[in-house]
Amino acid sequence: MPPGIGIESLTAALLLTVLAGMSTGIGSLLAFFTRADNKRVLAWAMGLSAGVMIYVSFMEMLPEATEKLCAVYPGKKGEGYGLLGFFGGMALIALIDFIVPEAQNPHEEHSTACLHSAACTGNKTPHDLRRTGMMLALAIGIHNFPEGMATFVSALEGWDIALPIVAAIAIHNIPEGIAVSVPIYQATGNRGKALRYSLLSGLAEPAGALVGALFLLPFWTPVISGYVLAAVAGIMVYI
Repeated sequence: MPPGIGIESLTAALLLTVLAGMSTGIGSLLAFFTRADNKRVLAWAMGLSAGVMIYVSFMEMLPEATEKLCAVYPGKKGEGYGLLGFFGGMALIALIDFIVPEAQNPHEEHSTACLHSAACTGNKTPHDLRRTGMMLALAIGIHNFPEGMATFVSALEGWDIALPIVAAIAIHNIPEGIAVSVPIYQATGNRGKALRYSLLSGLAEPAGALVGALFLLPFWTPVISGYVLAAVAGIMVYI
């Protein structure tokens, strides 16, 4: 176990990551019981999420990462490594965005009203709609994997950083849950199945946290912590 990280801290970090990931289910439930587009509510939620992530990234995570790296690499060298980690995190999530097709990309706009309407679904068969929902679930799962690692690492650094990030990621995941559940519900008429796929896409976040714990914690040092924090800040700003 790395110094300063106990089993209680690991458990709390994993639970917070599960909480953030499972908020896709909230989006799924909203989609079932809301016929309106709700753009005002979603816009407010996404704006709040973006504001929290940008603030915490620039005011908390990146300065702390730079401080950790400067303690080992004094002066401009440490600052340069911090920026390298920051833009490396951006490059990682940008690469994932590039790989995932636009139609299934959760970072592209998906209107709730459009997903519900005949104009959007056109002549798509239930099989097509179900496939759309499953592809969205897979794409969101791929995106949520690094987000889970980000949430987990931020939670290890302390509650002052963890809670705003968890809240921001949870709010960010609500529209993603809508995007997954609506086409599956339209195809099958089964709310339980749509909710399950929505929750499964969110489970990629705790999966990312577990991978981060397994591969990073055995080598955890102040330098690794600094690089990872800087990369997480880059991921958050990009999102």
